[in-house]
Amino acid sequence: MRKNSHTLLYYIGLVLLCIACDSEIIYSNYQHITIAGWEKNDAISFAVPPIQQDGTYQESIGVRISNAYPFMGLSLIVEQTVFPSLDTYTDTLSCNVIDNDGNAVGQGISHYQYNYPLNTVTLHKGDSLSIHIRHDMKREILPGVANIGMILTKQ
Repeated sequence: MRKNSHTLLYYIGLVLLCIACDSEIIYSNYQHITIAGWEKNDAISFAVPPIQQDGTYQESIGVRISNAYPFMGLSLIVEQTVFPSLDTYTDTLSCNVIDNDGNAVGQGISHYQYNYPLNTVTLHKGDSLSIHIRHDMKREILPGVANIGMILTKQ
């Protein structure tokens, strides 16, 4: 009986969480960066499958770094193409990851998670996205970046 009540509470909590959310995650994917470091010309790519309904969508970039990351910020270049229209966009995203006291501003203990809003886009049913992200830092090989992610939510 006790197991059933825990299961019931779990499902009730899950339903309440879903009802409380204003937006719906359409796409969320993270790509791993090699432990040797992220090479400047090595783009991380994402292929968002065709959208099921017209609407306004929020794009966000997820970043996970380790204590080995040597800078206070991270500059990313995000290039994306909308299919089938072939509209292309290029954005530079400046990410603050360490505060002036040397503390990570993300959540975590040895690896820190950050989410940065990128754009709000209007997409039509059947549109898909091809997204390429690369760093724009002075070092050719950037240590301490563990993962880069792309999140798309319907507003």
